[in-house]
Amino acid sequence: MSVGGHFARPRFGAMWSERMSVDATAWQELRKQMPVCERWAYFDHAAVAPIPDVARRAIIRWAEEAATEAELAWPRWRRRLEDVRTMLARLLNADRDEIALVRNTTEGLSIIAEGFPWQAGDNVVVAEDEFPTNLFPWLNLRSRGVVTRLVPSRQERVGPEDFARCVDARTRMIAVSWVAFATGHRRNLDGFARLAHSIGAWLVVDGIQALGAFPLDTRKIPIDALAADGHKWLLGPEGAGCLFVRRERIGQLRPVQVGWNSVRHAGRFDRPEFALKDSAARFEGGSPNMAGFHALAASLELLEPFPLEGRAARLRFLTDRVVQCVRELGGVVCSDRSENAFSGIVAAEFPGVSAAAIKQRCLELGVVLNERAGRVRISPHVYTSEEDIARLRDALKSVL
Repeated sequence: MSVGGHFARPRFGAMWSERMSVDATAWQELRKQMPVCERWAYFDHAAVAPIPDVARRAIIRWAEEAATEAELAWPRWRRRLEDVRTMLARLLNADRDEIALVRNTTEGLSIIAEGFPWQAGDNVVVAEDEFPTNLFPWLNLRSRGVVTRLVPSRQERVGPEDFARCVDARTRMIAVSWVAFATGHRRNLDGFARLAHSIGAWLVVDGIQALGAFPLDTRKIPIDALAADGHKWLLGPEGAGCLFVRRERIGQLRPVQVGWNSVRHAGRFDRPEFALKDSAARFEGGSPNMAGFHALAASLELLEPFPLEGRAARLRFLTDRVVQCVRELGGVVCSDRSENAFSGIVAAEFPGVSAAAIKQRCLELGVVLNERAGRVRISPHVYTSEEDIARLRDALKSVL
């Protein structure tokens, strides 16, 4: 089981090596669902993941229904949304009523930031090198007298002990990325939750770089809210994500965008009573991104047979292979590879060669990776193969 986003070493020892061997055929079958593999060795899932064929077909099917049935298909579409809500809740071991379907991480975090009952002089604490999505919604509160305190970071390596030096009695929220976007440092959410609750604050999590890749049991790790889009480790399209709000926190937030879909009698347009839903669905407002959520549903169903612990173990194996490749070619790995901090992201530097030049050359050779903060960022997925890693190695070697 996971504890605070962490895994005890035995999970990734002989037991998991044996399991990955047993499951080798399953990973290969998953790979067959990824059309991107026909052309590219794709190592940029930390940016935008390719969608599987089942998700592509779900979008096409929805478009056909939209063209030929329109309103007649709505009841069926609505049930599909609830399938998504159920599967996302299972990912977090949460209740369905704690899940709102949102467009993206920004929307989810903004619902929290704008809906909280701030008082002038309150503060929120975040790392100084956060991704803009988990920084700008808090800075935007300046006009309401809320101070955003920035925690000094060591290449994204920050922990609860660093944040503890910046909190005080007026701290209302601690906002942290579960996995940092540039180097992939995975944070101790259990420790952050304990710190936040010790001062009566919320722990708000940007979960986009880990949701679907690592387990998180919200019944054991008492985070207060988490937002994530589905277009990275969940293999969904952009524009379809989720917001988790712990049940006892839902009523503490003022919904900032309300509409026909916010109320208990959603769909009954002849009833003007303003009675908000008791669940996190009150934050959904109006019509959802039906095409996007249909695709996300298909991707979630595709991945669901693979236990999250197994996905994490597979990513450990693959990123270890990437690290080996980088080091053999004289590169410097900048990511924390310890058991408690590794993720699906490997950040690396190659002395004397710019990350931008490496990215471009790899692209020319059919290998997709990215550049962040002047470093090469490599992010495989569980369907990545040894052939992909060999192509990565050859492409890197050609430019070094």
